[in-house]
Amino acid sequence: MQLAPDQLASHLQRGLKSLYTLHGDEPLLLQEAADAIRAAARAQGFGERSVHTVAGAHFDWSEVLAAGGSLSLFADKQILELRIPSGKPGLAGAAALVQLAEQSPGNDSLLTLVTLPRLDKAAKNTVWFAALERCGVALQVEPVERKALPQWLAQRLALQGQRVAAGEEGQRTLQFFADRVEGNLLAAHQEVQKLALLFAASAPGTPQGSEAGVLSFEQVESAVLNVARYDVFKLSEAVLAGQVGRVQRMLDGLQAEGEGAVLVHYALAEDIRALKRVKDAMAQGRPLPMALREQRVWGARERLFERVLPRLTDAMLAGLLQAAHQVDGIVKGLKQPGWPTDGWQALHRLALMLCALCSGHAKPVAAPFENSMVASG
Repeated sequence: MQLAPDQLASHLQRGLKSLYTLHGDEPLLLQEAADAIRAAARAQGFGERSVHTVAGAHFDWSEVLAAGGSLSLFADKQILELRIPSGKPGLAGAAALVQLAEQSPGNDSLLTLVTLPRLDKAAKNTVWFAALERCGVALQVEPVERKALPQWLAQRLALQGQRVAAGEEGQRTLQFFADRVEGNLLAAHQEVQKLALLFAASAPGTPQGSEAGVLSFEQVESAVLNVARYDVFKLSEAVLAGQVGRVQRMLDGLQAEGEGAVLVHYALAEDIRALKRVKDAMAQGRPLPMALREQRVWGARERLFERVLPRLTDAMLAGLLQAAHQVDGIVKGLKQPGWPTDGWQALHRLALMLCALCSGHAKPVAAPFENSMVASG
């Protein structure tokens, strides 16, 4: 049985199952889901808990099976937690998981909680995962995407009796908050909690006459640290979406975090090459969906490609390819005429060139690699 994260609370109110499998790569949401299941279990008399972390090829699965088959001397009901950080239980583990899963239905004295990282399609098609899903409840935890982060923050503030001002000011506050915590949901949660401590309605420093629980932009700005974390894949999405300010912040953040300039260049250059290949395929008569599939462009990138490709001419893409070639040399220590000698400055220019064209707010001028785009708006 599959369950969405937002359905968990109502599911637990209706009663516990004996087997839960949580999988995903967002630690905060995984932890909160597991905490909710444990709390519901404790309320129903599960007084003992054993935790097993699968590490290494020589993990003793017999201990897990023994724990699942034994009754506690001090409690009638127990929680068996099994954590598999690698997501790969191995042959012995696969057999043990199938056995645990098949023994779980109808076992009211044992609650089994299996925690896994994000699983790929191959892992979800294994016999052991199919058994966990069939015999219990499987819950996939997805990261909160950037566009959904302001609403997520607003919901978290509401849970502690706070909100931002109505209208444009409030949206500006949430966007600022999201910019400062993007990619780091655990830090976002901590910053939300900090706001509850700093700006409770009766706390010192709350402006006189202000509405209880309403946070101003100045209050959020003074309290929220810049704890955002970025990765090159999100940078790619921001560039293709034409989000200039976000792209600049992400490049600065990646540089500060010590990310390799060569890796960042590869991500940008690969997007440019993929755009060129799809454009060429369409020129040869292939439908856009087929051309995207051939280039393995899926999900959010697929939608972005569909939006930006009509804006890009062959000349623009040729200029971008030439610019990417120039920057490839710069990040590897070579000098190129008309370009900064610093690799990160060159990456900024390349990213903003592509970003401007994707947003439709630029036009090519002169040589494609010498200040080749000038913003028109």
